[in-house]
Amino acid sequence: MLLNEIKDNPGAHKRRMRVGRGIGSGKGKTAGRGGKGQTARTGVRINGFEGGQTPIHRRLPKRGFNNHSRVEYPVINLGTLQKAVDEGALDAKKPVTLEALKAAGLLRQNAETVKLLAKGTLTAKLMVEVTLASKAAAEAVEKAGGNVKVANGS
Repeated sequence: MLLNEIKDNPGAHKRRMRVGRGIGSGKGKTAGRGGKGQTARTGVRINGFEGGQTPIHRRLPKRGFNNHSRVEYPVINLGTLQKAVDEGALDAKKPVTLEALKAAGLLRQNAETVKLLAKGTLTAKLMVEVTLASKAAAEAVEKAGGNVKVANGS
């Protein structure tokens, strides 16, 4: 085989439809775009236009409030920590930090904060360092013999 002999399998490429090349082509004159007006032109389309009827985004009332300064924390549950310790993804002897959680695959690599919640049970004695922790989660970790260190001091 030589470079100049390489070619695609039969039927691998279908030629595109050339529009606007006369009525005999099947896509002549208006080129499949219908009559005149906005939709016959290129690059223009009104999103949400419903044929003159009031669009749904104007029919429905506005509700609620969006707090743009709200901080969302990725969460880790106690049950998830226990499962990771049981599977060997986390070492119970070492402190459970943000980096350890990322290495264990429990957090995304770009996560900068984490909140500990009390869902599930914890039996392993862990030293946990997190950004935030619920009271119930902190009590559950201390009950299991570990301790919780909250990074922001609260």
